[in-house]
Amino acid sequence: PDQMGLAENQVITYRNPIHTYTYTYTFNSKVDSHLLIWLMQLCFNLIHEWLLKNPEASICTAQGAAEFRDIAIFQDYHGLAEFREAVAKFMGKVRRNRASFDPDRIVMSGGATGAHEMIAFCLADPGDAFLVPPPYYPGFDRDLRWRTGVKLIPVVCESSNDYQITIEALEAAYETAQEADIKVKGLLITNPSNPLGTIITKDTLGALVTFTNHKNIHLVCDEIYAATVFSQPEFTSIAEIIEEDKICCNRDLIHIIYSLSKDMGFPGFRVAIVYSYNDAVVSCARKMSSFGLVSSQTQYLIASMLADDEFVDKFIVESRKRLAMRHSFFTQRLAQVGINCLKSNAGLFVWMDLRRLLKEQTFEAEMVLWRVIINEMKLNVSPGSSFHCSEPGWFRVCFAAE
Repeated sequence: PDQMGLAENQVITYRNPIHTYTYTYTFNSKVDSHLLIWLMQLCFNLIHEWLLKNPEASICTAQGAAEFRDIAIFQDYHGLAEFREAVAKFMGKVRRNRASFDPDRIVMSGGATGAHEMIAFCLADPGDAFLVPPPYYPGFDRDLRWRTGVKLIPVVCESSNDYQITIEALEAAYETAQEADIKVKGLLITNPSNPLGTIITKDTLGALVTFTNHKNIHLVCDEIYAATVFSQPEFTSIAEIIEEDKICCNRDLIHIIYSLSKDMGFPGFRVAIVYSYNDAVVSCARKMSSFGLVSSQTQYLIASMLADDEFVDKFIVESRKRLAMRHSFFTQRLAQVGINCLKSNAGLFVWMDLRRLLKEQTFEAEMVLWRVIINEMKLNVSPGSSFHCSEPGWFRVCFAAE
């Protein structure tokens, strides 16, 4: 939090846009902020070792300085060819090579924030809407709405069925938009889920493809946590679904957002992509990408790292292993004190159930409990209401910090 420019004892006020209440808290640097950071830090030692063994991968070292001139001058705005090829190959490996990706369909973006905004600009006009199943990443309100004028319409998902997306709920949300004369342009899903740490099943993904095709709306799949799945069931990418012969769909409606911020732990590098099966979207996104490019220096380093098959294979395996160990340790310790979590097998966090600790089942009571956790227990967790959860008492807590 101090890196966000907060002063000691600064009072922060936040007004929840969905549940219409305001709460405040006082910033305290002694609070353990690690439980708020959704950053993969468990494998930084592997990155460090690779950099020491491959100093030529950086143009800022004596070994790599010879490439400085070629990298520092203007480059193709579509991205270095070796970078796009390396990212495409990495995406395939993360998905256990059950799907392939065309480097020419990769459009760079300076982080997933820019990638989401880019796809929103490409697909929708101001006043149009995307269906989004909550609880969902709070940043979507910024990424997809602030500058685009696009609306987000929630699809009812409840804890009683582990927040699974149902066609009935999708139909209801779609009809709600129609009755309000709002044009629905797409469905946005996050798989694996932030904040739930769960995956969407293969059957459900197939049903979502069928639904969006029937409505002739786009399906945008945020898959930035694809490499964080550490136990069964395995992750299924939307790319796998549409490559199956039995699935009949219009590929022009399918788009993927991917990033190295979570799977590799590189949020500071601002490396994300839009991958679209729609030629017109690829063309439009490439033009828009000029406003949020990835630096050539970063592309050069990432291309070198991801081209190292031995390193990538080791990193993926070790990352999953360490996440599994940390998740098991964390959830078992919570269970020992009577705190349950939603069953999960992915992500850098768990969805913690503290409903029984609320004085009353309201979001105001959730904020009271949250302030106790922050100010008295010195643990920085995220309240479910910030993720637009419809039920008070759930909290996201991260476990992947060093």
